[in-house]
Amino acid sequence: MPTRKIIAMGAKNENIYSIPSRYRRLENLHIVFWLFKDISWCMLWQVLGIVMVIPTLTVAIYIAYRTRRIKSELAHNLAVAFWISANSYWMISEFYGFDEMPVWNGYEGKHLAMIPFLIGVIILAWYYIFERQKEMRNEEVVTM
Repeated sequence: MPTRKIIAMGAKNENIYSIPSRYRRLENLHIVFWLFKDISWCMLWQVLGIVMVIPTLTVAIYIAYRTRRIKSELAHNLAVAFWISANSYWMISEFYGFDEMPVWNGYEGKHLAMIPFLIGVIILAWYYIFERQKEMRNEEVVTM
């Protein structure tokens, strides 16, 4: 049976939160997908940028699902998924030229990205205002 090497950071009496290395690799790959999506946006590579939305958002949703039992992780990972959604919409609106199209009362197409951005903020606000307090009282695993 192989031995496991444990790498710990911080104080010795600190709670340790660990995830399997296969999940960490997936999270790291997610960063690569996200960077390629945003580099494509910056370089105006429409096809690659739009294609990269799929793995970037899919992995973000999967990570949120995988962490659903730890409220702090779920809240932050859902916020990331909504951030990527907003970011992707904004990118697509620029690629297809409806980012500056008037929508309503001085708002333009790109401003619709505020909807998923705000959903992410609301999720985090809910977590910090309500859920985190319960976790702290119940001495549950809190990763933030």
